[in-house]
Amino acid sequence: MKITKSLLKMGLALAFGGAAFAAHAADLTVGYQTIPTPSHVAQADGLYEKATGAKIDWRKFDGGAEVINAVASGNVQIAYLGSSPFAAAINRKLPIEAFLIAAELGTSEELVVRNGSGIEKPEDLVGKKIATPFASTSHYSLLAALKHWGVDAKQVNIINLTPANIAAAWSRGDIDGAYTWDPALSKAKESGKVLISSGELAKLGAPTFDVWLVRKDFAEKHPEVVAKFAEVTLQSLADYTKDPVAWVTNKDNIDKLVRLTGATEVEIPNVLSGSIFLNPDQQIEKLGQPTIDALTQTSAFLKEQGRIDEVLPSYAEYTTPKHVEAAAKN
Repeated sequence: MKITKSLLKMGLALAFGGAAFAAHAADLTVGYQTIPTPSHVAQADGLYEKATGAKIDWRKFDGGAEVINAVASGNVQIAYLGSSPFAAAINRKLPIEAFLIAAELGTSEELVVRNGSGIEKPEDLVGKKIATPFASTSHYSLLAALKHWGVDAKQVNIINLTPANIAAAWSRGDIDGAYTWDPALSKAKESGKVLISSGELAKLGAPTFDVWLVRKDFAEKHPEVVAKFAEVTLQSLADYTKDPVAWVTNKDNIDKLVRLTGATEVEIPNVLSGSIFLNPDQQIEKLGQPTIDALTQTSAFLKEQGRIDEVLPSYAEYTTPKHVEAAAKN
């Protein structure tokens, strides 16, 4: 029966001049995360499938470590990932490249400490239980903040929890603080205060951002799919930045983000306003030397912290503006 089906598929492909096979070959799996972003609307509306002509299997992940493993295995071809786990991944020399900056992080990720925890200043973090998703941009930012304040990270009880588990642990009173993103961030801020944001850390020399990455083997075979993916994403970002207030007051937009991310209607506007979304020209500029420099700096920090073994001689091969350039021409 399997042979018969295979032959049938082959016959159909030949009958249509190979078009059927080409369409099947471009089918892909995309890894997305629960961080609300305008592109979730395009995802919900099926715009990526319509533009690329591909059948897309969308897989949700709660953190960067899971994404890296899925991409490394070859099970995911395109994925959303923070800059710190992306740096960790490329230092493993995974065959991937960033082809679009999903967002530059401002107040969308923050370190929040519980009211009544006794934490009034950075030095008070010593001996406290602070949760963050390991191998994430929040984890990187937490370590960078501690270094900036001169607080030894080994003297802080840093525990590895996903955002969902951070929210649960916060509700139970199990943790004193958390560096995370929404929906866990808003939950923590209900009974906590912000010590520092990722936007503030960026000004101190530790910028973080989210990227859309692609496996190089897939991009080489299907550059048109990656370009169309970039085009749809860029349009979704433009739709938001054109009029953020109108965008977030559109109930249809919010409902789609609630369904895909688990964030609440109240949280989503705050997350979006805490991120910076780049236009095509800005993307093309940032995906060059600025991203190379950021990955070099992040990698040096990760090595210093013992998270990676070595810093690569160059990170130029792990970022490219060519797919955004192709999208901008359409």
